[in-house]
Amino acid sequence: MVRVTQRVRAERLQIMLDGEELVAVDDFRFKKRMPSRAAAVRELLKRGLAAEGFLLAAAGVKSSDYGVTGKTPSGRQ
Repeated sequence: MVRVTQRVRAERLQIMLDGEELVAVDDFRFKKRMPSRAAAVRELLKRGLAAEGFLLAAAGVKSSDYGVTGKTPSGRQ
């Protein structure tokens, strides 16, 4: 018998998206047949954390400067 261990997710992460960003997340979700938005966001986070090529954030960059569909602000080394 296979025993399934469920992951306990006790922390909530809240983000705000505009309509275009939400469409991008939902398009990814449906294209990859993900069961929920939360699952799609977790997969995107996993892929992003595994990706290379992001420098440190530039000094003075605000949270609102980052978007799902827009250009990422220039980084610094």
